[in-house]
Amino acid sequence: MRVVMFGYQTWGHRTLQALLDSDHEVVLVVTHPKSDHVYEKIWDDSVAELAEKHGVPVLLRSRPDDALLRALRDAAPDIIVANNWRTWLPPEIFDIPPHGTLNIHDSLLPAYAGFSPLIWALINGEKEVGVTAHRMNAELDAGDIVIQRAVPVGPGDTVTDLFHRTVDLIEPIVQESLDLIASGRAQWIPQDRSKASFFHKRSIEDSRIDWNWSAEDLERLVRAQSDPYPNAFTYYRGERIRIVSAEVSQARYGGTPGRVFIREGDGVVVVTGLDARSGQWPGLVVKRVRTEDGTEHAAVDYFQTMGGYLTARP
Repeated sequence: MRVVMFGYQTWGHRTLQALLDSDHEVVLVVTHPKSDHVYEKIWDDSVAELAEKHGVPVLLRSRPDDALLRALRDAAPDIIVANNWRTWLPPEIFDIPPHGTLNIHDSLLPAYAGFSPLIWALINGEKEVGVTAHRMNAELDAGDIVIQRAVPVGPGDTVTDLFHRTVDLIEPIVQESLDLIASGRAQWIPQDRSKASFFHKRSIEDSRIDWNWSAEDLERLVRAQSDPYPNAFTYYRGERIRIVSAEVSQARYGGTPGRVFIREGDGVVVVTGLDARSGQWPGLVVKRVRTEDGTEHAAVDYFQTMGGYLTARP
C-alpha cells in the first residue's frame, strides 16, 4: 500500500521506521516543527530527519491547511498512519485514503484518550498500560480498534520504564495492522464509549505537589514524573525543590499535610492526606531531592532539622 505518515517525536519516529521496514511504500511524511514545550523536548527523535535520510518528502505543519490537503490528494495514499500528531485532523484529511487513517495511541482505549496517557495511568494506579491501533474518526481517539496490546505496570515502575515498554510495541502493531488491512483480514472492534476517559496535555503546573493527596498517590506521582520528565516539585522555606524518589512510609503519621516530621529508614517522612490529623494513614518518605541549581541530595542530608512545612507555593 501507499502510505502517508503523520507523526512527531519518538512515537512518530518509531512508527515511520516500522513503515520503512515494512513491505509498504511511504510516499509522504507530515510532522510538526520543533517545539520548546517542556514535554515535547522529551523523547524527541526527529521524524523529519528520518524521512529525509530515506528520501521521503516531508511537510512541516503545526496544523492542517489547504496546501497540505492538496499535497495529500496528490500523494494518493491507500492509507494514512498517524502517531502522536498533536492537533485535530478533519474528515477532509482522515477520510482521503480508501482505507482511512490508522491512529496509534499509547493507551488501552477507550480509557486514557487524549494526551500523556502513560503519566496519567501511572498516577491513577493502573495495573497495565498499552498501545492501541484504531481507525480515526471525528471523535478524539474513538474509532474502531484493529489491534491492542497491553503490558503490566510493576510496583516500582516509573513512567520512563513504561515509555520504553510501550514504545517497543509500536513496530509490531503497525506492521501487523497494515498487513491485516491490506489483506482484507482486519476485524474492526467498536469501542465501548461508556468506558471512555479523556485527559489533557500536561504542563509544569500538573507536577506541583498537593500534600493533601494520600502518600500512595504522591508516591505514584513521583514515579510518573521521573527523569527525564519534569519532576514533581514543592517548596521548602521558599525554595523550590524536586522530589526525585520517595516511598510510602511503614508507620502511620498524623498532623498537618506537608509537615516535615521524622526520619524513617533512609528518608524523611512528610505528613500527607486530607485527613492526616487522624493519624490513621502513612506519610510519604522522601528519599532524594533536587534543588533548582540541579544538585541532588539525600533527603536526610537536605533536611538538616525536622520541622517546617513543604508547601505548594513559596
